[in-house]
Amino acid sequence: MKVVLDTNVLLISIPKASKFRPILNALRANRFSLAVSNEILMEYGEILEAKMSPQISTNILNAIWALPNIESTQVYYHWGLIMNDPDDNKFVDCAVAANADYLVTNDRHFDLLHSVDFPPIQVVSANQFLELIDQIET
Repeated sequence: MKVVLDTNVLLISIPKASKFRPILNALRANRFSLAVSNEILMEYGEILEAKMSPQISTNILNAIWALPNIESTQVYYHWGLIMNDPDDNKFVDCAVAANADYLVTNDRHFDLLHSVDFPPIQVVSANQFLELIDQIET
């Protein structure tokens, strides 16, 4: 299974006490592949650094990047589907370019993708993704 994680989902999966920690644990256990573009990595870094110290942000990004199931994705086409928050389009574009199975987000701006026929993008919430992870054999 290949996914794109919105920054909000990455953030809530980091704390050890978070109910969403199984998302990060499943990533670390190679139970799914994470597709990322340079733009996504830059946003991850910016937001992590704003929420934590620069050193912790760097450590988290390095740990994620070192995983064998991280897929660097080159985006060649920008779909521009999300008008309310154009910055979110980087996740859509990456999901399409990577042929991801799921785009995981808790951001309501992505809800409009449920009515878009092309390109097909399966958007799920962090809670829905937790259920999907439980179904994956270890």
